Amino acid sequence: MKADTELRFAQAKKHRQALFKKLKNNSVALLSAATLKTRSHDTEYSYRQHSDFYYLSGFVEDQAMLALIKRPAGNKVVLFCQPKDKTKEIWSGILTGPDAAVGQLHIDEAWPIGELDQRMPALIDGSERVYYSIGQDAALDTRVSMWVNDLRARTRQGARAPVQFEMLDPLVHEMRLFKDAAEVKLMQKAADISARAHCRAMLAARDGLYEYHLEAELQHEFISSGARFPAYNSIVAAGANACILHYIENNKPLRDGDLVLIDAGCEYEYYAADITRTFPVSGKFSKEQKALYDIVLKAQLKAIDAIKPGVAWDEPHNITVRVITEGLVELGLLKGNVKKLIADGAYRDFYMHRAGHWLGIDVHDAGSYLKGDKWRPYEAGMVTTIEPGIYVSPDNKKVAKKWRGIGIRIEDDVLVTRKGNRVLTHAVPKTTAEIEALMAGRQ
Repeated sequence: MKADTELRFAQAKKHRQALFKKLKNNSVALLSAATLKTRSHDTEYSYRQHSDFYYLSGFVEDQAMLALIKRPAGNKVVLFCQPKDKTKEIWSGILTGPDAAVGQLHIDEAWPIGELDQRMPALIDGSERVYYSIGQDAALDTRVSMWVNDLRARTRQGARAPVQFEMLDPLVHEMRLFKDAAEVKLMQKAADISARAHCRAMLAARDGLYEYHLEAELQHEFISSGARFPAYNSIVAAGANACILHYIENNKPLRDGDLVLIDAGCEYEYYAADITRTFPVSGKFSKEQKALYDIVLKAQLKAIDAIKPGVAWDEPHNITVRVITEGLVELGLLKGNVKKLIADGAYRDFYMHRAGHWLGIDVHDAGSYLKGDKWRPYEAGMVTTIEPGIYVSPDNKKVAKKWRGIGIRIEDDVLVTRKGNRVLTHAVPKTTAEIEALMAGRQ
């Protein structure tokens, strides 16, 4: 664990060094830690650090501010954090404190958060430009204005207030889009834990259990493997619930004859996995279920095969649209010319979302999907999900009753490599034969 912590701080230092190269001279970049969120009355949700703040600091305590100051004479990193407080530590846990933070985080200075307003004007004095998340944090907006006005009021004494203000987010988010070897290692760990969790849920499925029983199996594997939290609310959707894309109630019974769609991934050391598998409660796919499943799988495999440097981000999605539309026509759920059906968007009655998203510290990770007005090409180090699906609404009277209420999605996490790609989540069975073979071993 100590080694993991030291690696986290070393990675953050590396990220700061890269960001300094992007900042203009005589500038300062400011980041505020996430705040505690109330769950009910006087209890809070488990604390999670702001993703950008974590990326650049590795620091996981609240009530903190990070300043990256770039000058011709050299760069300086300053942290404001909670001071050591024995009484508070009895109730809420050990605090790092400013003195220890300097060495642990590989920074230049650290001060008590209570001195922030006193010290910050001097730190930004002489900066021509301030980078921060303008408009994203009302408290920080107010504070930046206060610090700048303090300097403006002292111009006759030689103070120099910043005159330009820029969004920090685009710089940091472009960096976060590209994962280095250490980040890929963490994402592979998250993927492996999540893969075991999905297999565990498949093996636990039984007629008469409830969706939340499978959610418990997922959570057990996450936590026992050192990933205390899911990367997002786990979706365990049985039967027609699978046609609700973000279904999270997870409180309905499992029934033989139904499919279960599980969309779940853990967060390991702040890095997310995101996997979806769909499987039969009974352990055997029906004819109709298998027919639709095989279309989705074919679409997903073809989309993954297309991922390599230079390919436009939307090309895998376009492939899934084409394969799914062709398959639905073959089965008679859609009628007409495939090209026209695609142009008319007829497939959206069954497939209404895009085929993937960036993945990293956030499950829907930072980074632009466009370069100018065009879809950006894939580059080595990017990680994307590929997750096509078919959802036949139980209310869709345009199709035969035997198809209604079937929802299927298959999702994997894909790293773009120099020559192609690598599927991080390969350890979960994916073909109908593989899934049925795994489930046949249930006790």
